[in-house]
Amino acid sequence: MTTVVPTSEEDLSLSIVRFTSELAWADAGPEVAEPQVERLCVEAQELMVMNRWLDLVSLMLTSADLIFSKVSEKDLECVFTVICNAVTKSEDPDQILEMAKLISAKIVQQPNDRPALRLKILFNLYNLLNIPYGRFHVYMKSLNLAINGKVAEHIVPSFKKIDSFLKEWNIGIKDQRELFLTISNVSRESKSSAKDSFKFLTKYLATFSGEDAHAMDDAKEEAVRAVVEFVKAPDMFQCDLLEMPAVGQLEKDAKYALVYQLLKIFMTQRLDAYLEFQAANSASLKSYGLVHEDCITKMRLMSLVDLGSSESGQIPYALIRDTLQINDDEVETWVVKAISAKLLDCKMDQMNEVVVVSRCTERVFGKQQWVALRGKLTTWKENIANVISTIQANKITEDASQATQGVMIR
Repeated sequence: MTTVVPTSEEDLSLSIVRFTSELAWADAGPEVAEPQVERLCVEAQELMVMNRWLDLVSLMLTSADLIFSKVSEKDLECVFTVICNAVTKSEDPDQILEMAKLISAKIVQQPNDRPALRLKILFNLYNLLNIPYGRFHVYMKSLNLAINGKVAEHIVPSFKKIDSFLKEWNIGIKDQRELFLTISNVSRESKSSAKDSFKFLTKYLATFSGEDAHAMDDAKEEAVRAVVEFVKAPDMFQCDLLEMPAVGQLEKDAKYALVYQLLKIFMTQRLDAYLEFQAANSASLKSYGLVHEDCITKMRLMSLVDLGSSESGQIPYALIRDTLQINDDEVETWVVKAISAKLLDCKMDQMNEVVVVSRCTERVFGKQQWVALRGKLTTWKENIANVISTIQANKITEDASQATQGVMIR
């Protein structure tokens, strides 16, 4: 097999043109192949002299499909390292962006053929680029390659850096939407983090705040998906979906009104409301892949949280039993489940058969919860001020007493 052997640092691009053209014309015989190879090498030299780097990249990529099918991974990586390095030769941002688009488009054409290597090449291209939007474009190509080539696990770790990427890229709302939705799809495809999928899906929906009805309509299907993902998730008990206009539009939608109603039950009501809803809409719930028994389990926990928020810090065992529709001997089991899920901090007073709640998770955190938090902080501030005043008063009294004793001793 032919191997790429660069002769010097200055003519790496020329070496790649020669290598790929020889590969392309290998079956034509030397009489035909040699003039063609020489013609392409001369053309490449002229392009380099004129700093026409975009045209040079296009020339080097002419036989890219053939390269992927015939050379080893080592040689393939070497070829594309040189091709990608062309983006560092130009000082024209527009030309650099076009080169990045051309290279990345060629790399992702056959996502099922050595996808991990293709992704590695895209990462190399990303690191060579010095223009923010070019980096964003290549990252988006990487995400799509990860999905189509089923190598999502290689790109998932980068999701932790998305906030810093956004600051660097400085992209607009439409690009942000595309980014968040694609990341959500990659996370769902990898099946490693349902929370990441939901997190970026809600980021996508949040970008539709203040949009007109036509634009909002584009988010309708994803809003439904977000509601279903939240209801399905056994470890998610809090979200802001009800506050989002993209989700709110479902309330009056002829097709999806039931989905909005289901979300409202899970976020603001208790088990009895869900059971009544399920009895009337069991077919609809099944059509969204929702399992009734799983919904009951989650709804019991959320109902218990609701009791903790509204029962003045103490919940009688009997109220838990009736609200969760369970037997007396199951009450403590469900309280333990809520503690394990970090929904409640509490103690069980078995003698008096009450649960004493010190903290509970809020299912929604809207205006009402902010007002309540403000009241608690005000009370806390007043209590601290009273403590400080008491300490200062005691200190003054103590200092006066010590001064009086000193006079008496003298």
